[in-house]
Amino acid sequence: MIAEISAKPVADDACYNIAAVERDTGLSKDTLRVWERRYGFPNPVRDHHDERLYSLPQLEKLRLLRLLIDYGHRPSKIINRSTEELSQLIAARAPAQSAPPEIEAIIDQLLRRDVEGFRAALTQNLMRQGLLQFVTHTVTALNHWIGEAWLAGRVAIFDEHLYSEHIQNILRNAILAEPGGGSAPRVLLTSLPGEKHRIGLLMVEAVLAAEGAACVGLGTETPVIDIKNAAPAYGVDIVALSFSSAITQSAALAGLAELRALLPQGIEIWAGGGALARARKAADGVLLLRSFDDMRYALARWRVENSRR
Repeated sequence: MIAEISAKPVADDACYNIAAVERDTGLSKDTLRVWERRYGFPNPVRDHHDERLYSLPQLEKLRLLRLLIDYGHRPSKIINRSTEELSQLIAARAPAQSAPPEIEAIIDQLLRRDVEGFRAALTQNLMRQGLLQFVTHTVTALNHWIGEAWLAGRVAIFDEHLYSEHIQNILRNAILAEPGGGSAPRVLLTSLPGEKHRIGLLMVEAVLAAEGAACVGLGTETPVIDIKNAAPAYGVDIVALSFSSAITQSAALAGLAELRALLPQGIEIWAGGGALARARKAADGVLLLRSFDDMRYALARWRVENSRR
C-alpha cells in the first residue's frame, strides 16, 4: 500500500521547508530523506530552488509517526498507514490516567497560556526540590505528560515550543548557578550532527553538575572530528552524547563507533537517549546508559576506579 499523500501535492499546499519539518517533528533531515527514498513518504514537492516543500497533512502525519516511534513502533511497519490509522494506534495505547496533581498544576498554567505563572511554577519547583530532583522527577514527568496532553488534543505545537524554551532557560541558569564549577570527572557533553534536541542534553548536564562533575557543554550537532579535537583540548575524562528517537539506532551506533576510533582510550564515551533504548551493545569502549540512575552509578564507578590511580 502506498502512502496516503499524493505523490504530487499542489504547490500551494506544500508550505513547510525541511528545516521547519525537522524542528516541528523532531525528525532529522537525514531521516526524512531516507524515508522518502525508502518508503515513498514523505513525498514533498520542490520549489524553484529545488528545495523540498511539505504539505500540512504530511507534517501532521510525520508528527504522529514520531510519537509512535517513541512508543516502540518500527517506521517500516507504520509509515504507509493513513493518518486516521496512526491516530487510532495512538489512542489505543494512550493510558486512561492523569498526571500527578503537582505535574497537572504546572501543565494547567501552560494550557491557560499564563506564561508568568508557568515560569513561576517551574522556578518554585526547582527551588524547593533542588536541581537533581527537579530534573529526574519534575522535568522527566513533564516531558511525558505534556506528550500525553498533545495526544489528547490539549496541547498545541506552540505550547510545546514555549515549554521547551522555558525548560532550557531554567536548566541553563540552574547549571551555571551550581556552586564550585564541579570537580572530577570532567565531562564534555554534546550531540552529533542531525540531533538537535537540547532538553535531553541539558538534563544530563544538570544531573552531572548536581553530582559535582565538571561539565563542558558544546551544545548540539558537533561534528565527530570537532569532538575528537575538543576532548583533549578541554582535558576531559568523558564524552557524553545524547541521541533522541529522531535519530535511528544504526546511525547513533555508527557515530559512536566512529568517535570511539578517534578518541584516546583513556577518554570514556557515555551515550544514551531514545535512539539507543533498545540497543543491546555499542562499540567496545562505549558505555550505554538507560537511565539517570545508570549515569549516577557510572559516575560513582569512575570516581572509585580513578581514586586508586
